[in-house]
Parts: sequence; C-alpha cells; structure tokens
Amino acid sequence: MSAHCQLTGSKPGFGNHISHSHRRTSRRFDLNVQRKRYWLPSEGRYVRLRLSAKGIKTVDSIGIEAAVARIRARGVRI
Repeated sequence: MSAHCQLTGSKPGFGNHISHSHRRTSRRFDLNVQRKRYWLPSEGRYVRLRLSAKGIKTVDSIGIEAAVARIRARGVRI
C-alpha cells in the first residue's frame, strides 16, 4: 500500500522483464512517490502527504487547499 499516490490514486504497474533470449519474468513499475509536508492554512497545521511526482506538480498548480479537498473526496483520511 505504500507505493501509491494519495492525490491521483496511481498505483504500480506490472509487466515483464524480457531477456535477450526472450525469457520473461515478472516485474513491477513503481511510481516516483515522495513524502512531502505542506502547511494547511485553513486548519493551522502541517499535513504530510505521499505524492507521486505528478501529484506534487498538481498541488503546485491547483494549491494545497484544493488538493486536500480532492483527497478527502476520494475518502482518504488526512
């Protein structure tokens, strides 16, 4: 459960390693997930979020208040 983004809901993808001889073994495409701390002025506290790189860019564009509203709309407790 740790390799998912709280804002976008993105999770790891799965696929195959394909060797030179074309033998296939399963692999996992993990997200670039970072722990980031944001000041939430409406509540007067910091919130710590697990966001992918795309999620961090989304927070930068829409703002932390709108991002927290989206996260709570998905049913995630902050």
